[in-house]
Amino acid sequence: MLIDAPQRTVAGLLRDGTVSAEAMRRCGHRFAGSGPLLCLGETVRFGVRVAPGVRVPLRTRITAVSPSGIESVLVAGPLRALEHRTTLTPTGAGTLVLDEVAWTSLLGVLGRAGDVVRGRGLVLRLLAARSEVLVEQAAQLVDRPVVVATALVRDGAVLAAQRTRPPALAGRWELPGGRVEEGETEPAAVVREMREELGVDVRVTGRLGTDLPLPDVVLRVYTAEPAPGSPEPQPLEHAALRWVTADDVPDVDWVAADRAVAADLLTLLRGAVRSHP
Repeated sequence: MLIDAPQRTVAGLLRDGTVSAEAMRRCGHRFAGSGPLLCLGETVRFGVRVAPGVRVPLRTRITAVSPSGIESVLVAGPLRALEHRTTLTPTGAGTLVLDEVAWTSLLGVLGRAGDVVRGRGLVLRLLAARSEVLVEQAAQLVDRPVVVATALVRDGAVLAAQRTRPPALAGRWELPGGRVEEGETEPAAVVREMREELGVDVRVTGRLGTDLPLPDVVLRVYTAEPAPGSPEPQPLEHAALRWVTADDVPDVDWVAADRAVAADLLTLLRGAVRSHP
């Protein structure tokens, strides 16, 4: 199917738990993720309705998530193996979404016959429902304000800032940033926010990961490096700052939105170390 939205936006919606939950609900199934955004390595639970009042529990693990799509494999359930791959391809008319689902029945030939009758129809109905939700949510995201976060990299480490507010997030760590103002480009917002929050001048170098749909806003993470001659970053609006290496990333108490790009941060930092041994 074709969705009238950028590739990173569609990729962000694929990992949005509310999209999966609504698609499952429309088909009579249940969905439970551990957080609002699906992350690499996360285990997701499903209750698949196979008859009135009868649900089969399944658990899958996210094995890949990127602007190019998302992949998962079965880790618990009545099937021998199940793999689901969604691939995204940008086109001039939007983003092309291609789904590939493969599984192995436990019951041989008899099981394969049942798969054709029940399994294939169930999967097709679920994918159709998800497509409907993706189209609906993509249209809504157009009007949401954009917040930019910055992965500021220096000497193979990324700068993390400790939050002071709201109380529920105080003490946790984030990639600094803020809202894009009216008439402002996103890279310009990154430069302004880094100057306001850290007193540092930066040069934007690219994007990191997918768009991240959050309540009422869309978060987009940019990469940057200190500009030549820039002052040392200062915690002007945070409790503290720290430079985080690839080894440290998994153990940092990130806010939920930034934990969603932890795997991307690891790839970014490891690449930075290889480029500057």
